[in-house]
Amino acid sequence: MVRVWDPFVRAFHWCLALSFAVAWFSAQGWEALHDWAGYAAGSLVVVRIAWGFLGARYARFQHFVRSPQTVLAYLKAIATGSEARFVGHNPAGGAMIVALLIGMAATATTGWMLTTDALWGSSSAQKLHSVVAHGLLLLVLGHLAGVALASLRHRENLVRAMIFGDKRAPEPGDVA
Repeated sequence: MVRVWDPFVRAFHWCLALSFAVAWFSAQGWEALHDWAGYAAGSLVVVRIAWGFLGARYARFQHFVRSPQTVLAYLKAIATGSEARFVGHNPAGGAMIVALLIGMAATATTGWMLTTDALWGSSSAQKLHSVVAHGLLLLVLGHLAGVALASLRHRENLVRAMIFGDKRAPEPGDVA
């Protein structure tokens, strides 16, 4: 086994998942809880972005953010069942992290905008926040599907890895 996910990344991941779930399920009835969950999510994203430049090896953006061509080639390899196993995030997973961070930041920002004097009660701003939040939900569902697929294909429990931080050591053909 090799340590991949440091304690900060693991805590961030589960706190962000929790804040998203709380915000989602409190959207229609518990405004104060919804707002605080959104503020928590936005704050977590800001700290994660900093950690993407300052953190441990596998947490750094330079380790998992790849070119669109590399991501597309990896997605094609998935379609043919020939994708390599990555010890850290694979190219599709790295792209999903970026998309989720952007989506979460956009959702938190549009939610905060609804509290400003300029947009208080604006139906168009509320609609934008709703559209962005629903788009984020689609990204979350895609993330879960990708985790399930990668776990099955590479015979590796990625949920367990995100809880305890360890993954199987690199084998021949794996990308460290």
